[in-house]
Amino acid sequence: MPEGPALLWFRRDLRLDDNEALRAAVARGRAIVPVFILDEAAEGRWAPGAASRWWLHGSLAALARELAARGARLVLRRGDSREHLLALAAETGARAVCWNAIPDPAARRRDAALHATLAAQGREVVVGGGALLRDPETVRNQSGGPYRVFTPFWRHCRHGELELPVAPAPRTLVAPRQWPRSDTLETWALRPSLDWAAEFPASGEPGEAGARRRLADFIVRAMDAYGTDRDRPALDGTSRLSAALHFGELTPRQVWAAVEAASRESGVMPRSRGAQVFLDEVGWREFAHHLLLHFPDTPERPLRAEYASFPWRREAAAQDAWRGGRTGYPIVDAGMRQLWRTGWMHNRVRMITASFFVKQLLQPWADGAAWFWNTLVDADLANNTLGWQWSAGCGADAAPYFRIFNPVLQGEKFDPEGEYVRRWVPELARLPARLIHRPWEAEPAELAAAGVRLGGDYPRPIVDPREGRERALRALETWQRSRRAAGAGKEPA
Repeated sequence: MPEGPALLWFRRDLRLDDNEALRAAVARGRAIVPVFILDEAAEGRWAPGAASRWWLHGSLAALARELAARGARLVLRRGDSREHLLALAAETGARAVCWNAIPDPAARRRDAALHATLAAQGREVVVGGGALLRDPETVRNQSGGPYRVFTPFWRHCRHGELELPVAPAPRTLVAPRQWPRSDTLETWALRPSLDWAAEFPASGEPGEAGARRRLADFIVRAMDAYGTDRDRPALDGTSRLSAALHFGELTPRQVWAAVEAASRESGVMPRSRGAQVFLDEVGWREFAHHLLLHFPDTPERPLRAEYASFPWRREAAAQDAWRGGRTGYPIVDAGMRQLWRTGWMHNRVRMITASFFVKQLLQPWADGAAWFWNTLVDADLANNTLGWQWSAGCGADAAPYFRIFNPVLQGEKFDPEGEYVRRWVPELARLPARLIHRPWEAEPAELAAAGVRLGGDYPRPIVDPREGRERALRALETWQRSRRAAGAGKEPA
């Protein structure tokens, strides 16, 4: 077989820095053909949702620009990734195919089969990493099984040296004599045809350069106060790097290295509390992917199997009110409107809205997870699954089902002046802070002065504040009693 180029297969690693597959392709000393294949059929129901497709468009456009600046092109293909890679390898005479692993069980199975086929053709296959700090296959408890509790998992992961980022991208790339056929990004129509995404840029700037700027800005501006400010949705106190990490515009080891470097430069060693809390959040991301690899059915089934029989209700009216930000609970409605308008929601409010959905409304957690999957630009199967199962009490390290967030108290604690609610629920903007999270308690004169018509321009609560909690606890008690009667064994916590 004559000397041919190396195929560089991009997937959820849309960056050039800290890219093991790119480094391996360059090391072969041949021309490089970068390719991205949109294979929605392989991902099934977990193909990118509408909002994350918007981010993907921007990230691919940014990657194409970075490659063009180095004398290369991004070849775009749509359809079966295996068929396209094998066809491209034959067409270009590629001697090597390089890609970075995706820590999802289905992707690993597909990769193993493709690896075998390419190797049988005499082609070299190089698989890099970088999506996680540790390979989930190497992280085991003392019994040799997977961790199901975060604290010992993270203690294990942090023991010993973590890998540093690999070398930055080369300034130039060797081009092949002839470029293969490529689709155009516009023909894929990844962006919504409606004006839904008009405010999506507020959620961040897609692409590697935007991710680096956001990380640098966060470290200087907000990291040291992250331990407290991350829970205040009215503040810009979080990193907003979740989409960048999901699409691989940035790696967790780059984040870790940047935090360590900033701590050394500031002389704060060991790290500040804010820096440590931030890295612990990176650990939760690791934990989510660890769980998904070892428990691949959890996107559709509860990790705690007994919850498969929990008596959730599926009520279209309740779900419509929740999705549209019309529940009558201001902090919940503010979060759901922020999500719809920007494709992103503050993490504290994600927990509040999810708890309200599964507990006060008794709706199936998987229905809420599906809505987040379609409307979040940072939709990530591992993180989404962990978060929703945590809220529903049916996952690893989950909050017990009987621990129910009170949306009024949560709003008053984390948005005490109502700034977040005023931003996203403007019809309540003129209410005083003492009433903005409980407008139904305002006197008629106070509502009139604020221009609020409960049941008109803003709804009354769709479930009574006390009844929602009591109904959830009754459902739990009834379920536990039925399981005892059926001899199901020990009750869940």
